Amino acid sequence: MTDTVDDVVLFEIVDGHIGLVTLNRPEKRNAVNGAVARAIDAIVKQTEADPAIWAVVITSAEGPTFCAGADLAEVAAGRGDDLSTPDGGFAGFVEAVRVKPWIAAVKGSALGGGLEISLACDLRVVADTTVLGLPEVKRGLIAGAGGIYRLPRQLPRAIALEMIATGEPIAAPRAAALGLVNRVVAEGEVIDAALGLARAICANSPVAVRESLQVARSAADVPESASIQASREAFERLMLTDDFVEGPRAFVEKRPPQWSGC
Repeated sequence: MTDTVDDVVLFEIVDGHIGLVTLNRPEKRNAVNGAVARAIDAIVKQTEADPAIWAVVITSAEGPTFCAGADLAEVAAGRGDDLSTPDGGFAGFVEAVRVKPWIAAVKGSALGGGLEISLACDLRVVADTTVLGLPEVKRGLIAGAGGIYRLPRQLPRAIALEMIATGEPIAAPRAAALGLVNRVVAEGEVIDAALGLARAICANSPVAVRESLQVARSAADVPESASIQASREAFERLMLTDDFVEGPRAFVEKRPPQWSGC
């Protein structure tokens, strides 16, 4: 089933537990306008609230660009504020509070806001022809939608600072070698590869995945003592769930676990 959100963003459920989000403005290189930001904001809230959705993939319609970032025509028309939402920030996404895993499936270039959207995801699958970069300084701007602080967390510091200061992109193979992306595949295989990752995630307890990611996402930014405490609290919450009982029971009974997500 495919639902259309204002025609500019498509949303469907795959395999019962995976949300597939598609930016659908190919004639504008999938750039973010107000309608896109509001639609993604609504989808984030919908997927977070739906217990049946365990992972989400975000991709784009066919074309040479995953997302061109901000729609500069909207900015020039004085509607730049519409490109963000109060809860999600730019594109209704980069500052959104999410506990479920998101995977970026990037076909075409991911520059500026397009890279920032993918950096806000947990995992990234890119085409072998993809280039990734933050060219904002070339236009007298900064990558203010997360790029200038997320990129240094994902890459060696010197490489990240070079990309930010020069505005020059890197190609997909180098991005993979540096650990910026999880998979590099042929362009026609990007969505299938991203869905494959989502299926691998969904084979596990969704509660355990969410609790694990909550701790892992902040591990580099807090003292180890804080991570120890967060891990203990996560384990205590997990112990109260049906999945905590089901996992060991399925192992002993030599059968696939039947996760309930609660």
